[in-house]
Amino acid sequence: MAVVLALSLRLKALVVPNVCWLFALEPDLLPLFQYNCRQFSSPEDCLSSPEFLDHIRKVMLVIDAAVTNVEDLSSLEEYLASLGRKHRAVGVKLSSFSTVGESLLYMLEKCLGPAFTPATRAAWSQLYGAVVQAMSRGWDSE
Repeated sequence: MAVVLALSLRLKALVVPNVCWLFALEPDLLPLFQYNCRQFSSPEDCLSSPEFLDHIRKVMLVIDAAVTNVEDLSSLEEYLASLGRKHRAVGVKLSSFSTVGESLLYMLEKCLGPAFTPATRAAWSQLYGAVVQAMSRGWDSE
């Protein structure tokens, strides 16, 4: 639990700068982030958007909910499937969640440093995989 608390305090400071790395891994994600019909020309431009920062906050809330409910992720099944449907509706490819997972692991490694052991990496990968699996049901349900 101490690792999760340390993570939550430091991760917020690292998320925004490392989002550029996500867009470098998969540039096709950038056009999906349009707010008020505004198309962003660069990751930095996107990062200056209050709406995008709110989206990051929401992603962090989903991660927090998954960590909080790690012993009973089934309690989040319907919520995550609904979230999957919303992502599909705006054009997100299910395969893009693999890139997002890589980016998340990268941020965790930067945040935790030596505390990001192979076991920690495996645990986060498993948790993220379970979240994506539940979200993927949103692609299949309509």
